[in-house]
Amino acid sequence: QEQLVESGGGLVQAGGSLRLSCAASGRAAGIYAMGWFRQVPGKEREFVAAVDWSGRNPYYTDSVKGRFTASRDTAKNTVYLQMNSLKAEDTAVYYCAADRRSGSSWSGRTNLEYWGQGTRVTVSS
Repeated sequence: QEQLVESGGGLVQAGGSLRLSCAASGRAAGIYAMGWFRQVPGKEREFVAAVDWSGRNPYYTDSVKGRFTASRDTAKNTVYLQMNSLKAEDTAVYYCAADRRSGSSWSGRTNLEYWGQGTRVTVSS
């Protein structure tokens, strides 16, 4: 049974934009925090952004601040990641995550409760 389903990845030129979506269902629906990680081959999965239930004050890794915006529609159990001014180094598989703990604690952690299957983002330079 799928809990988190991502969509919106693809190929874009540097400087362009993409919007990722992640819909939660089943036991993952309504969970406190939802957000995004990314991973490139040979590297650990890294935190990108997270939004707590209130939707206020999303959390971001430094490298995406000012370019990415995370938001949440609690009525739809969906979290979004608007990615602008994309760079080649943003190329990765992006994973949606959900956890009972606040997004403020997600950086440096990967032991979260629920994960999506991943969606690939490729930024060409």
